[in-house]
Amino acid sequence: MNKKCLIIDDMHESIVPLLAEIGIEVTYAPGISRDEILEAIGDYEGILVRSKTTIDQEFVDHAGKLEFIGRAGAGLDKIDVDYVEARNIEILNAPEGNRDALAEHAVGMLLSLLNKINTSDNEVRNWIWDREGNRGVELSDKTVGIIGYGYMGQAFVQRLRAFDCRVLVYDKFKKGFGTKKVEEVSLEKIFSKADILSLHVPLTSETRGWVNKDFISQFRKDIHLLNTARGEIVPLKDLLELMDSGKVLGAALDVLEKEKFDQLSEEEKDRFENLFSRKNVVLSPHVAGWTFASYKRINEVLVSKIAQYYRIGQS
Repeated sequence: MNKKCLIIDDMHESIVPLLAEIGIEVTYAPGISRDEILEAIGDYEGILVRSKTTIDQEFVDHAGKLEFIGRAGAGLDKIDVDYVEARNIEILNAPEGNRDALAEHAVGMLLSLLNKINTSDNEVRNWIWDREGNRGVELSDKTVGIIGYGYMGQAFVQRLRAFDCRVLVYDKFKKGFGTKKVEEVSLEKIFSKADILSLHVPLTSETRGWVNKDFISQFRKDIHLLNTARGEIVPLKDLLELMDSGKVLGAALDVLEKEKFDQLSEEEKDRFENLFSRKNVVLSPHVAGWTFASYKRINEVLVSKIAQYYRIGQS
């Protein structure tokens, strides 16, 4: 195979030898700028990207030889999928590579939120011994509503089974996946029954801002919210209002509506400071799928898919 691939983001060191094993010549350039990418991409059949730059019409129009785009992760929100596919360029991602990492992290965040582990840890470090104020909530008593049953949602559900909680799952695009332990339900049933809402959907034009004040207000119960998907799905302004009213009892957030803090307006900074000051919020910096093991496993999944793409395409 005489193909060239440009890698524009940091990836595990295994990526270069893995690609070499299937006959792909690699240019590893994680420090490259967008202008430099646009100047060079015309010489490559493939590109591997995490989140450095948007794969938009301008990018694709510079990539005359491009045959595949590999996304080192699950989300495709920075790729203009319709335009890319219209140019017959294959899009490959690797949700299998970090689904286990994300699921474990999601469970950890949820348990921390329900049992007030972050706040009690901080209090003990400050010589405060408040047992009653840090009384926890058992997950086994709760009904967890999950929206999205792809790789991430399924991996999360698998871990939840150990807690004997009721699991309700809604997926707009999947049917027939229900089992004795996983109830396939309508969105209306999640609104009616769920104590906890966990989001596992991609960021699209449909889901951007979807889980807003009007959406959450449809829940019959006051809920805890877990978001390890994309921050833009939940408008922060609405979330703060819902927490002020008590409709959202607490939130575990691995993702935020805006994650580049140096680009926040003063109004946005005020909202974030409001969020950060709350004891009933658990936060992490978009690392739910980002473990030492997943960093390498993503490479293995991507290279396997690239190899399969060329075997099928050239057979």
